[in-house]
Amino acid sequence: MLFLTALITGLVSSLHCAGMCGPIAFALPKHTNSVSHLWFTRFMYNAGRIFTYALLGAIIGTIGFQLKLAGLQQSVSIFAGITILTITLLKLFLPKIANKIELNFWGNKWFGKLFMSKSNASFFFIGALNGLLPCGFVYVALIASLAMQSALQGALFMSLFGLGTFPMMFAISMLGQIINLKFRQQANRFVPVFAILFACFFILRGLNLGIPFVSPQINNAAEIITICGAKEH
Repeated sequence: MLFLTALITGLVSSLHCAGMCGPIAFALPKHTNSVSHLWFTRFMYNAGRIFTYALLGAIIGTIGFQLKLAGLQQSVSIFAGITILTITLLKLFLPKIANKIELNFWGNKWFGKLFMSKSNASFFFIGALNGLLPCGFVYVALIASLAMQSALQGALFMSLFGLGTFPMMFAISMLGQIINLKFRQQANRFVPVFAILFACFFILRGLNLGIPFVSPQINNAAEIITICGAKEH
């Protein structure tokens, strides 16, 4: 259920990505008229983005695993939900502050150097750097990955999130602004609704209500004993 949520989150947030990262994808250099090379470089760009998401997910997932060992899994899930809700409400009611946070990126100066490079590898690194751009929905996904139980699960969660954004971002990198501004503005109205539902899901998950898939019963003490016993063997 969580991993399906990650993929859906990526698909929904790709409309937001089209506005935030679309100009970068649209401006990717074209070193040749070969269609196959164009596809390859655009794939490398998106692979770089997903690689960064996976790496960040592994780091956050490791932190989440340590919190789980401390018996804080439920608290982490509730915290993740409340934080996602706070970010969403901030973007809704204080958009100027939220946009200022998103646009203040230390890596902007590196984009120019990579765009000037004629190396195929530069497309991967443009994507990798793009993955570090401050973005509300990436923050949402990373906070959600804190509720994962290992570095591998965190990486998988963020990889699926990245794959969800892939169709839109790949299309933009190939064809430019295929979706007009008015449509994106209309569609973006539904993004906060989804984010709020996503936040509620994580809060419910942490409440330990015994609802299958939504709020399963978690016995932290038993899980910690199992994990520690496995380590001793």
